[in-house]
Parts: sequence; C-alpha cells; structure tokens
Amino acid sequence: MATRRVPLAPPPYATDRETLEREVTVEVFRASGPGGQHVNRTESALRLFHPPSGVVVIAQDSPSQHRNRETAFERLAERLERLNRVPKRRVATRPSRAARERRVVEKKVRGVTKRGRGRIRDDE
Repeated sequence: MATRRVPLAPPPYATDRETLEREVTVEVFRASGPGGQHVNRTESALRLFHPPSGVVVIAQDSPSQHRNRETAFERLAERLERLNRVPKRRVATRPSRAARERRVVEKKVRGVTKRGRGRIRDDE
C-alpha cells in the first residue's frame, strides 16, 4: 500500500545539486532483480525523498551506489523542473466571420449527407 506524499511548499523548487542535497532525505536499500549474491548483500539502491515537493525518486540501475546516487539526483532535478514549469496563459479568441460561415456551410452539407442515408420508402 503506497502512501501519498503531500508537498510542504508550492513551486518553484530549487534544482541545483547543493540545495537538493540539503533538502533531500536519502534512504539506502538492497536492489531487487537479477544479480545474484552480490545484489543480495550490498545496499546499492537509493530512494530520495524531497519533502518540499513530496517527490520520491528511486535509482537501482547500477551495481554502484555512487552511480545510483548521481542518477537519482538527475531524475529528481528533472522531475522538479517539470513541476516548476508554468504553462502560458491561453488567450481566448473569437472565430472570424469567415470561419463561422465555413462552419455553417459544412453543417448544411453534413445534414444533406445524413438525410440521404435514411430509409427508402416504397411509396416514393
């Protein structure tokens, strides 16, 4: 059962390595998957928890804890960049008169086509 992480602060979040290392909680654990005895003995996988945003990142790709740490911090920075992105406000525009006229003409053509698909009566 996974617990939902609630952010402590709204965006923007810092993405530089020094700040992330201060803010993040690092948890080391044994990696799952193939690898035999070496994987079963070494704690090379990392879980990074970033409390300000509630983001959790896991890296267990490499047998080296140092490489997994680099990978995890890269992934965390990438996720925070995505969270920091503010979409541009959409400016509502009205359709031009020509566009409205084209729409009406297309609707009329579509109506004629659909009426032509009706059932054929014997009395006609």
